[in-house]
This record gives sequence, C-alpha cells and structure tokens, in this order.
Amino acid sequence: MARIIYGVWDSRVHDNRGKGLFEIPESVELAEFDAFNQGNPIKAFVGDRGFFVFAPDTSLLDALFRHLAAAAVESCGKCTPCRVGLHLIQEKLAALRDGKGGPELLDETAELARLAGSTSRCNLGRSSAVALLAAVEHFRDVLEAEILAAPLPVQPGQSYTTAPCVEACPAKVNVPRYIDYIKDGKPSHSLGVILQKYPMAATCGRVCVRFCEQACRRGLVDEPVGIKTLKRYVADHEHHLSEHWFTRDLIEEEKPSHLRVAVVGAGPAGISCAYHLLLKGYPVDVLEARDEAGGMAACGIPSYRLPKSVLKSEVRIVADLGGRIFYNRRMGRDFTLDDLFAQGYKAVFLALGCSTGRPLGVKGEHCSEGCRSGVDFLLDVHDHVEGQRPMSLTGKTVVAVGGGNVAMDCVRSALRLGAKAVHLVYRRGREDMPADHEEVEAAEQEGVTFHFLSNPTRILSEDERVIGVELIEMRPVETDGRGRRGVDPVPGTERVLPCDLLISAVGQQMDSASVSPGDGVVIDKRGCLETDPMTLATARQGVFAGGDCVLGPSTLIHAMANGLKASRAIDDYLTYGRVRFFARSRMRKLINDFMVRSKEWTDAPVKHLYRIRGQELDPAERRELFEEVERPIGQEEAYREAGRCLRCYRIYSLVTESPIPKGSY
Repeated sequence: MARIIYGVWDSRVHDNRGKGLFEIPESVELAEFDAFNQGNPIKAFVGDRGFFVFAPDTSLLDALFRHLAAAAVESCGKCTPCRVGLHLIQEKLAALRDGKGGPELLDETAELARLAGSTSRCNLGRSSAVALLAAVEHFRDVLEAEILAAPLPVQPGQSYTTAPCVEACPAKVNVPRYIDYIKDGKPSHSLGVILQKYPMAATCGRVCVRFCEQACRRGLVDEPVGIKTLKRYVADHEHHLSEHWFTRDLIEEEKPSHLRVAVVGAGPAGISCAYHLLLKGYPVDVLEARDEAGGMAACGIPSYRLPKSVLKSEVRIVADLGGRIFYNRRMGRDFTLDDLFAQGYKAVFLALGCSTGRPLGVKGEHCSEGCRSGVDFLLDVHDHVEGQRPMSLTGKTVVAVGGGNVAMDCVRSALRLGAKAVHLVYRRGREDMPADHEEVEAAEQEGVTFHFLSNPTRILSEDERVIGVELIEMRPVETDGRGRRGVDPVPGTERVLPCDLLISAVGQQMDSASVSPGDGVVIDKRGCLETDPMTLATARQGVFAGGDCVLGPSTLIHAMANGLKASRAIDDYLTYGRVRFFARSRMRKLINDFMVRSKEWTDAPVKHLYRIRGQELDPAERRELFEEVERPIGQEEAYREAGRCLRCYRIYSLVTESPIPKGSY
C-alpha cells in the first residue's frame, strides 16, 4: 500500500513530512498505488481534485507541469479560459521548472489557474488546475524550494484523459470526442472515433444497453445525453460513405502470409476481433457455425429493433478488408483446434457465444410439446422474418419466463406473430428487471401482461401438449452476498396461468459440444471458457477466447470490447511471443478502483435542457409489424442533443521511478 508523504484531496490536507516512511500509515484507499508496473514505484499522483506525493525525491513542480500539459492538449478551444489559460499555465510551469522564474511567476500562474477554474465552460477547464491551486495554498514552501533548485529533471510518468461515460463503456469509446465532432458539423470524424473501437456502429447505435448513459453526469442535472441516439445518427448519416471506406488501403503494413489467424464464430466478438486484426495486416479466416454472420445479433434480436440489412452491411466490412468467412463450419463437428493448427493457423480466437438456452428446471418441462427456450424461439422468429419458415401464433396464449432483454424480445415478437394474449412472468419486482426500462415500457404499451414476484413451479400438459403453467407468488427477503434482494416462495399461493406456448428466457449457455477435453482449454464451473482476464489467453498456447463464451450471456458492446482486447493480445503474441504490459489498462484500474471509493465525478451547475425524444411507431401499429420501431433523428436534433454534453473530461497523471513500458492500449 502507498504511504502519503504529503498532498491534498477533496480539500483534505495530508502532511507527513518530517516522518520516516515507516512511521507513515499505509493508505487503504490507495492500496494499489505502491507500484505502476513490476519494480516501478508510483512517486506522485495528480488528479481533478488534488494530488498525492509518495516519494521524498519527487518534484511536485514537474508533476504539476505534466498534468497541466496534458490538460492543455485536450482543450476543445471553445472558451478562452481553457483554450488560452491552460496553455499559459503550462508555459509558466515549464519556465519555473527550467529555472526561468521566481515566486512572483508562481503567483501569476496561480491567478491564471483560479480564472480557468472559475470561468471555463466545461469540466476539463474547471478541474485541471485544482491540484495546482491546492499545492500553492498548502505546500507553497515545497514549490519555492524547487524553484530555487531549478532547473529540475523531467520525471517519467503517464497521463490519462477520460470521462465517466468513457470509463463506463466496455470498449472505452471516447464519447465526448465523437459528440464534439457532431457539434462541429463533422459526422464522418465522429464515426471515425467509434470505428477505432469496433466496426458495428449502426448496430450498436440501435441495441447498445448504454452503460455510458447510465454514467452520464448530465443525468444529475436533468437527463443523460442521448449517446446511443447520436451514435446511430452518425452511423446512418455516413452510411453512404462508410461503404467505400473499408478497403485494403487502410492497412498500413501487411503481415507475413504465414501468420494466419482463425476466428471461430462470426458474432460481435468474432467480427470485432477479425476487423482489428485485418487492420493490423493479418490474414484472417472466420469460421461460422450458421449460414450467416452476426451471431445472436443476427438471429436473436428481432428486426423491429435491428433491421437485418444494417447488420449485414457492417459484417461485410470483414470481407472488404480482405478477410474470409466460411459458413456452416461448426467447431466440434466439422473441425477441432488441432485441425486449425495443423492447417497452419498461428493463433485462434474462440468467439463461440452462448447459443443454447437454459431450462426452467421445473416438473413437466421436458415432456410437453410447446416448451421452448428463448434462444430457439427467437431463431424461429428470425427464420420467419427472413421468409425461410413461416410461423404463426394466431389465437394462441404465450407465457415467457424471465426479466432480461431476451424475454422482452420474445414477448414483443409473440405479439407480432399474432398471439391473442402474451404474459411475462418474473420472479422479482419490476425494479429488479435487468432488461432496459425502455424495452419494458414498450412491451407494456404493446399489450404484454406482466406478472411480477411470480415463479413457475410446474408445467401442465394434456396429450403431451402444454395447456398452462402453475405459478407461485414470491416475497422479497434479505439481500444476498452480491447485494441483490433475494426472494422466497409464499406457500399456498399457487395458481394456474393457461397457455399454449411457454418460453424459457432465463439465461443461455455455451454449446458444450463445441469443445472437447482434447482441445486443451478449460471450462469453468459456469460452463464458460476460462481465460486470463487481462489477455484473454486460454490454457492452450496460441488460443484466445472472448465474448459470451467467456463472459456468460452478456451484451453486444461487451462482446465487441473483448474482440478488440483479444486482437491486441494476439498481435503481441505473434509479434513478441508474449502479451505486453498495457499502461492505459493499468491507469484505468488505478483510477476506477480509487474513484469508486471516493465518489468521484462532480459537475458544475448547468441550465436544464431535456433530451431529444426520437419518434417511434404507434404501439397499436407496430405490434402488427416487424418494421423498425425507432426513427432516426435529424441533423438539427443531433446538433441540439450533442450540445447537452457537459464534456466531463478529467486528466489523471502520475510520476514513476522508471520510464513506463510502451503498450498498445
């Protein structure tokens, strides 16, 4: 654990100067701040609410210069205090560090910092000089002593720019930056920011679960910025251009032809991994078990949320970049890992997904016609919409069990297939549902009946056909070890809900037939592939895995983030024979671990301005159609919504004893 010699954070002053390091208590909150990488101690940390110094030979002046220099680079330039002020502060600190000024220059620098902090329009300008002002107020003697000793050495270290929305995004998309480009009237630049992280921008702009919006500080004022809506706007707006973007000309350096990589699975994780490897110049083959790419995004998300033409256009990017996709090639049936290495592939990424539904585990489930898993039901819906197999639920009563987005997709699709009544059964309360609240509201508007705090106990059948499901009421009890309230059945509250079709949408799992003991990879107790969390490497050399087959049933954005992460690890493996230390990942962990405990991210007061509401088909009309429900916003609406962004960038800097190894991310 780190020992704070001196510093200020949230106006709390720490001053242990004059004590031996052994006399200074270790800081529990800064438990991870002892070393940045192996054998490289962290000597100082500077952030948006103060600073800490951990080593007696640290130059505070140089640490502050590093911090303000990084802030000056990130200034958007839209207001003078930030655009001009941060650069002037940086220049004056450089002069002080180089022995070209005295205490009077320090006073000038502090006055500029006060002006920038009080008058800048965004949180970057307001927060960047906090540490400098705290140092001048509480440890001026340290700064003046360093000024007298100048010129001072330049210390090694790292700076990191982020925002709450960026940290919440699994792919770490620079959300404020792509919103800035929308405000500047440059949607193609905005799309380019997104494409740095994944290729499926239009898809994600429709079905992303929006962790970024949950973290958006605008929500503390009125409502979060419509980040997903803006992503869809730029993806759709630039669609006519992006069709011609992805050519081999984007590849800066072709890798040797023998460094072939196999990607098993053409879902979001596999497509993302292939995309990034192709951009790095690797020859990539994708092997897909089905006859189309996209994974559960293609066959598990109904067309009213994600038109298939949108997904197909983005999957084509792999072929445009020179990759090959081989369909109807199922691992465990048509080939093994040994086969892939025998064919000359040097690395393999397993993106097997979770395509098998979980049963309810109640009496009568396996002996009744009319019991389906949510995954299988949505596959049938997909085939119906694509015209491959007609399907009708006209006049039937459908019951789905579950509380996630798959359950919402099932019940809303059942209505569109003509069901006369559709019920959703969930064992917990409405507030506990993991599904997007917009999906829940849409299902209610379309006519789905919800049964909360209810759970199936057995399935009733007649002539081996489902005729109903017995439910029992549940009551909330104490929270479990994960902080979630448990539920217990209430004896004597059983009742029967008649139905013709029962859909189990309570979870998914990896197809266990895809992997055999001879493959050399490990399956954990959840039924998922075991990997190193930092590198996504499996137990077998040269084999990496990611997406749902590692995470369990997850989200499209998590899968694509895993694809990006795996591509970087595979590139390192094929280039260096090992996966390198990644400095940015280490910075993220330090910041997030510390900031969670200290309740970080405060914002300046701002005028209320509520978010743009996109147009939707009328519920009575849309329940009859698989046509896309949400309509895109226009240019003026996008500009107005982008203007609601508070640009909550924060800069974090640290000083280390030795230079930090360069990494990919």
